[in-house]
Amino acid sequence: MVGGARLEGSVRVPGAKNSVLKLMAAALLAEGTTTLVDVPDILDVRIMAELLRRLGCEVHHDRVGGVVSIRVPGTPSHRADYELVRAMRASICVLGPLVARCGRAEVALPGGDAIGSRGLDLHVTGLGALGVTIGVDHGYLVAEAATGLLGATVRLEFPSVGATENLLTAAVLARGTTVIDNAAREPEIVDLCRMLRRMGARLDGIGTSTLRIEGVDRLGPVEHRVVPDRIVAGTWAFAAAVTGGDLEIRNGETGHLGMVLDKLETSGSVVSVLPDGFRVTGPKRPRAIDVATLPYPGFPTDLQPFVITLDAVSDGAAMVTENLFEARFRFVQEIARLGAQVKVDGHHALVHGVPRLSAAPVEASDIRAGAALVLAGLVAEGETVVAGVQHIDRGYAAMDVVLRGLGAEVTRTTLPEYTYP
Repeated sequence: MVGGARLEGSVRVPGAKNSVLKLMAAALLAEGTTTLVDVPDILDVRIMAELLRRLGCEVHHDRVGGVVSIRVPGTPSHRADYELVRAMRASICVLGPLVARCGRAEVALPGGDAIGSRGLDLHVTGLGALGVTIGVDHGYLVAEAATGLLGATVRLEFPSVGATENLLTAAVLARGTTVIDNAAREPEIVDLCRMLRRMGARLDGIGTSTLRIEGVDRLGPVEHRVVPDRIVAGTWAFAAAVTGGDLEIRNGETGHLGMVLDKLETSGSVVSVLPDGFRVTGPKRPRAIDVATLPYPGFPTDLQPFVITLDAVSDGAAMVTENLFEARFRFVQEIARLGAQVKVDGHHALVHGVPRLSAAPVEASDIRAGAALVLAGLVAEGETVVAGVQHIDRGYAAMDVVLRGLGAEVTRTTLPEYTYP
């Protein structure tokens, strides 16, 4: 890509990656066909679709129309193979539905983005309280509930999104009442709860830190529209701010981005609400902003690399604190190659803004780092090459095409496709 473009125009936010993958897994809870609408055409959806096929489901993915239909058999397979789980950490979300439906689940220990340790202790402890015994055998988590699941009160030490999801999808078919205390409250959790309720689950406390689930005998398939992707919406908001651009972000939920949009306004951007989204107009040069990542409704860790990118070209200096994933700062060594002045000390990064970055070859280590490096390249003098674009493909549909439509000079030299072993 060649730097210097001011992004202008309109983009539409699709359904959320961090929701649709969990909704696809939750479809395993009901025999029959569940249909998801407004599904993004991203690599992770294709990987999850293949994983479900390996579990015995029939999956049809209309990539143009954004619809995924999943026909679940009466008895799904219970083994999630390593070659797919290693490609996407979100695959662990099949653990709860499989143990609920089959009484047993074998799920390979997951891989995914290189953003730090994300242990499964909370998953194991929480499911254990519901009567699940979990061990590790040749690289697989083996979960069994020989006499069925039994409701219990579970207090999470940390509001883990993944643990909350696995507990929810197990508890809906457990006998009795389950209470999840200190549950995650992300919009994607709310989306999962709403779909489960439409499937026939009995649960209360949606959107709060305490979820109460009354187990039922069976659930039914449904059609469900996926919640808009707040991280993609935030990405385009930062794109406008970093490039001094003017973007209408359609289907963006401002209510899911309160702190993010407040920070962008502090940086000098103008944010206005539209009937079907919002608009961000960036300043000639942004002001540096301090940010500390926290669980929702705090500032999302997935948008932290974009804050560093904005601060790197801002007027002033700012501190960015990462409280969730320690390896997120691997991104710093790459943006430093573009001339960013960033000093990392533990889980803090001090960023001194420079007037302009300079082009260099860089490499993405995860989805958001890759997208943030693309934005950095748009404000760097010369031609920047970002390697590892397969990471970007996991979370953004045809990002290069969208950017060209907004006025950027971006060329994709390869188009890697995931090949199944």
